[in-house]
Amino acid sequence: MLQIDSIIDMLFNIYFYMIIFYVLMSWLPNIRESFIGELLGKLVEPYLTPFRRFIPPLMGTIDISPIIAISILQFVAGGLKSILHLIF
Repeated sequence: MLQIDSIIDMLFNIYFYMIIFYVLMSWLPNIRESFIGELLGKLVEPYLTPFRRFIPPLMGTIDISPIIAISILQFVAGGLKSILHLIF
């Protein structure tokens, strides 16, 4: 069971840092058009898009949807580990 927990934690951490790096790339001009920027966009945007639809930016420029998305992702990872503990 410990191995499943560590796999879930590892996948959560990888996706967490992908989201953080993608958000930080928005501060640097033209970096999202690079290969890494486009790759991260293809992996992260499908997850962030639903949150951006329902959570408007604060003061017109501050996007808090990645914070909510990461919080929900962490909640889901914890719930998944709890469910797997009950099953196994």
